Amino acid sequence: MTLRQVEVLMGQGMPRIDAIRQIGVTEQTYYSWKKKCGGMGTEQLKELKRLQKENERLRRAVSDLTLDKLILSEAARGNF
Repeated sequence: MTLRQVEVLMGQGMPRIDAIRQIGVTEQTYYSWKKKCGGMGTEQLKELKRLQKENERLRRAVSDLTLDKLILSEAARGNF
């Protein structure tokens, strides 16, 4: 994980800001990630990512169903 890369680079003597730049994110992004995921283990991060993917899939499904409902409502009123 990217947070781990920063820790490794810092362990090799690289200043934190340089390590953050090397992984290609802003300081703000790094600290946001660290706040969100810093204390999590590998399994917890995998579960978080799995749940985020599932959440996105469910959001798309709800969006699709909402659109279908609107189309059917319009068709039932004869607006097509």
